[in-house]
Amino acid sequence: MDQQDCIRVLFPYQDGDAIGGSHTSSLTLAAGLDRREFSPLVLLHGAPGVLGDMVAEMDLPILRMERPAVMAGRLMRNADNASLPSYLIRSLPALVRLLRKERIDIVHTNDGGMHASWALPAKLAGARFIWHHRQAPDARGVNLVAPIFADHIFSVSEFSRPSKPVLDISKRFEVVRSPFTLSSDVPDRQAARQTLLQEIGAEENACLIGYFGSLISRKRPEHFVRVVDAVRKMIPDRPVHGLIFGKDQVEGLGIEAECRKLVDTLGMTGCLHLMGHRTPVDPLIAGVDVLAVTALDEPFGRTLIEAMHVGTPVVATQHGGNIEAIQDGQTGFLVDPTEPAAFVPAIRTILDEPETRRRITSAAKGFARALTVEAHVSKVSSVYRSLVRPTGDGKRRVAYIGSGAP
Repeated sequence: MDQQDCIRVLFPYQDGDAIGGSHTSSLTLAAGLDRREFSPLVLLHGAPGVLGDMVAEMDLPILRMERPAVMAGRLMRNADNASLPSYLIRSLPALVRLLRKERIDIVHTNDGGMHASWALPAKLAGARFIWHHRQAPDARGVNLVAPIFADHIFSVSEFSRPSKPVLDISKRFEVVRSPFTLSSDVPDRQAARQTLLQEIGAEENACLIGYFGSLISRKRPEHFVRVVDAVRKMIPDRPVHGLIFGKDQVEGLGIEAECRKLVDTLGMTGCLHLMGHRTPVDPLIAGVDVLAVTALDEPFGRTLIEAMHVGTPVVATQHGGNIEAIQDGQTGFLVDPTEPAAFVPAIRTILDEPETRRRITSAAKGFARALTVEAHVSKVSSVYRSLVRPTGDGKRRVAYIGSGAP
């Protein structure tokens, strides 16, 4: 297919220093599209940040748009974002003009702020609009806005299926698992463990429990602190250390400070380590003895799958998309989400029963390695094709309202 005939797909993001699973998954998709058939374009709003560096490293085409400002999701909102009146007066016309100028066929959004900012411009410009849902089933946007504006709604799990959409979406909704680039070069777990032990000054027989992810209320890092406290109290004959890899998703949110305060209250100084946000993550996940997933309403966590891939056992709350990712007792453990002590029996099994641990981690690896980038890209590409059909001359696939395109 000639490059000018390729289906042009826009992936808009708010640039910044917070990189989450939605960024990793959607940019992996963009990079994996067949360039003979699709032409991806990443649009970055706002001042340059770490996300922009990540996109550049992936060798994806970038378009920057610092002004006019756009709207943002609740957690990412700041003084630079547009109010609704400002958005309608200044931003909306500019976004429509950009879509027409770049001859965008599909706008594919991946977070709350971009859903809100690009739904109407896509419709006014005649582009198709894909809403990729990565939140809870009762999220307002996917139930009230997506059914009206989206040509297709992707979700990362059945759990995230919109619970009360204002319009029927049954023919426009599809679950597509996130893509995972899983290297065959798995880190040496023993070497990775030794590195962590040395860094935190822990003894050789210490139990290392890991938390990986942004510090946000839904992921419940404070519950993780309480889990570590429960484990150390019920396994007194072995040093227990909790390692939190992540940082406050939004400056001033204060969750890290709350964790520090809780550590002091519980008398856990020296047992809980705030390690900050780090990359690459595989050697770190491989170095802990168990990954404890304390989140509620987690649609389909990335670190859970990454842990499975490197052979780290997973104990997760029996809640949200965790239930779709783990078969209890087969590929990991699912526990009561309300009680920190519920994690203890599963963690004790992992520590005390090597054969059970080997059986579970082996089965988990098989599950994780089926979630390939190729499978994800193939499924999404099929939807792209179904939304953008050839016109009479076979060249342009979307009729642009008022654009003068044939």
